[in-house]
Order: sequence, then C-alpha cells, then structure tokens
Amino acid sequence: MVEPRDVVVIGGGFAGLAAGVALAERGFRVALLEGKPALGGRAYSFVDSQSGDTVDNGQHVLMGCYGETLDFLERIGTRDRLFFHRNLDILMLERGGARAQLRTAPLPGPFHMGAALLRYRLLAPSERLGVMMAGIRMLSMRRRDRPALEQLTVAALLTMLRQGARARRCFWHPLAIATLNENPELASAALLAEVVSRTMFSRRFDSAFGYAQVGLSELYCTAAASFIERHGGLVARHALVERIELDAQGTVARVRLRDGRALGAANFVAAVPPDKLLRLLPERVAEDPAFARLAGIGTSPIICVHLWLDREVIQSPFAGFIGTTTQWLFNKRRILQDGGGQRQGYLSFVISGARKLVDSPADELIKLVTEDLHAVLPSARASRILNALAVKEKQATIAPDPGSGRLRPPVQTPLDNFFLAGDWIATGLPATIESAVIAGRAAAEAVARRVGQASGERLEPEAAVGAA
Repeated sequence: MVEPRDVVVIGGGFAGLAAGVALAERGFRVALLEGKPALGGRAYSFVDSQSGDTVDNGQHVLMGCYGETLDFLERIGTRDRLFFHRNLDILMLERGGARAQLRTAPLPGPFHMGAALLRYRLLAPSERLGVMMAGIRMLSMRRRDRPALEQLTVAALLTMLRQGARARRCFWHPLAIATLNENPELASAALLAEVVSRTMFSRRFDSAFGYAQVGLSELYCTAAASFIERHGGLVARHALVERIELDAQGTVARVRLRDGRALGAANFVAAVPPDKLLRLLPERVAEDPAFARLAGIGTSPIICVHLWLDREVIQSPFAGFIGTTTQWLFNKRRILQDGGGQRQGYLSFVISGARKLVDSPADELIKLVTEDLHAVLPSARASRILNALAVKEKQATIAPDPGSGRLRPPVQTPLDNFFLAGDWIATGLPATIESAVIAGRAAAEAVARRVGQASGERLEPEAAVGAA
C-alpha cells in the first residue's frame, strides 16, 4: 500500500542521491532507481585494469563556496575524504615554458584575491589592475543589471570590459572554460559573473580548491546509498525506468521499469538529464510548455585523458595550461590517498567544451595531450608512456549559452507530485556538482512541503534544506 511518505527518486547521480539522503533524513521511505550497473550518473569512478588505479570518468574540483555539497558529504560521513588548500594556489604553465603561480594571500576576502592578481606574473601590472577592475564592474552588473548580462556571451562581456588578448588568454578564458564547460564565444556572461562573485569577491575559503583523495564513487555514491538504506530506503541498480504513468486525476501514479515491473509512490523526483526526462513522460505531458521547452537545452562535452608515465614529471597537484588545447592537469599521485610512494606518474588532463574533438579517436586525443604536456613542460619529454586512457562525456553538462537560463526549470512541475532535480535545474549556477546538490535538496524540500501541507504537519526548521 502506498503511504504519503513513499518517494521514488529516478537517477543515482549527485542530484538523485542528495535528494534521497535529504528525504531519508526527514523520515521518508525512499526508493532510488538507477538504470546503470553503478551509481554516479556523470560523476563516477572505476578501477583501471592495467594500472590498478582508481580513475574518475572526469576530473572534478570542489571549492570552498560549495556549501551545500560540503554539508551533504558531512551528513553521509565522507567530508574527511576531501583535501582543501587553505589558500588558492594554482600553477599556470604557458606554451613555451613561461609559468606563474596564481596564489591568494592570507588576507580576508576579497583582499586575498586582489593580492593574488597583483602578483600574477603572466600579466603586466596594468593588465593585472585591469582584471581586478573588470571583476568589480562585473559584480556591479550582476547586482544592478542582470537582465543585460543574461543577453551577453563571455566574449562580448570581456570586450565591453576592455579586456585585452593577454588578460583573456592567461586569466579569463581558463576561468570561464573550467567553470562553465563552454567556449567564451558561446558561454553565458551571467553565469561567469556568478562564478566571479562567489569565488573572487567572497570569503577567503570560498576560493579554495578541494580534491577528493578517493575516487568519486567512494566519495559519495557508496556512502549516500548506505545512508538511504540505513534509514529504511531502497537503492536499486540495473533498475531502468522506461516510462512514467499517470492516474485518472493526472498525477504520477507509478514508474514502469524496462523489465515490466511497476513501482508506485505518493511523490516522485526525476534526477535525470532533460532529454531522458522527456522520453519518460507521457506524450501529452511532454508537450506541455513547461516540459517542451527542455528540448531546447543543449549539451557540452568534456574529454579526460589519463596518462601513466614511467616517472613523475611535476610536483604540483594541479596546473592550468595556457596556449594549448588541453586546459588542466591533475597529478593524481599527489591527490589520491593511495597514490603516494609510487615512482610512476599518473596524470589526468581535461579538455572542456570539447565539441570539435569529442568524436576524435582515442589515440589522437592521447597524442594531442602528450604534445601539449611537452609544450608547457619540456622536461616531460624524457618520460615514457606506460598506459593511456581517454574518457569522453559527450553530454557532460548542459550548454550554458545566454538563452539557457530561461529554459532551465524550477524543481516544481505542472504535475503536483512530480519534482525535478539535476545540475541543469534553475539554481543560478553553472552545471556543477554544487548545482546538482542544491537542486536535489530543493526537490526534497518541495516534497516535504507538499506532504506536510496535505497532512497539516509542520516542518521542523532544522529539517529545511538550502535552496538555490
């Protein structure tokens, strides 16, 4: 028999698991359904058979401003598996051998970031000051004229702010591509302004970078599933939802799985990408304008290439590349808890917004990344590749173009007992882990509010989950 506190969550990535944990913590009986053999959605890890190393499908960095994500990890007991640098400290490597540290000072925010920019040696003093002034103007536009920002691309905004080629190449483009997963000519200026506000003009810790010292699956998937199950819920893998079925009143009654089984509940949360959601809905529901507009949301790919070398070639755990196709390097031997003490190097390279490369063969991608490594770090030419792997996420994130904001929906839908979650929901943030967790928790709060209103139950203040 279906009870008012029975909830089905479709999807086992960050959003679905965050929703499931928040609901289970409130006393809901959760059934979380994941169609794949493993949890994680577009953020998971696996063991490479040749090296034995844990490999993330894509390298993810957390920041101090990811408050909801850090709280989620704290609640499931894995916050201590993250390592945070107290200060932002990024090694930037330019083609040809130039290098500089983008390092914040031990000052209160936002002065910490101002000091970092004033000491950034890849830019001339006048360019450093220009970047600071552009950030201030961007913050002012975010507060006073957000509609105008929402019409602009990052490239157009930087032109408006009189940012030259060098400032774009060495600062703005690396920041925009890393956080938005899109080329500046296509990406939303409003989303970049949100990033700048939360990282450059906030608390000192908000700009700090954090790394998972374990694989992504160990960081959150296993612990979140255990949390839900300890609270009386169910987490099912290989449980592929094929369609959503309505009752005579037009509310969601059940989900139908590919194997023919059906599962009913009082409320439902869909934490799946927009295209998959539209395939699950009955045709007449998918044609409702609130859902139909989701078809206009595009996607942007990410490529992650993993190289195992016969030696370590860099000491820094993290480095940005300038003037190359490859954008970021992660030294996994310096990041993973079990990576120390090994003489072999294990590096992960990231290419975001990789539309032109995502269909390239793996060997071409490995060659490209290797050539980029040699271009910024000539000493690496002496190393030998022992193993290599290219991982493509063709639909890694939604495309954050200037029109995407009006297409991103809230958690509530026209169906009274059906809610949405995912990094693509209208959180005001780019499609990040933090956006996914915010959306998942907001969906859980919406479910709790609906059940509380129907039963006359009053939600306890401490049970509330932060919304966007």
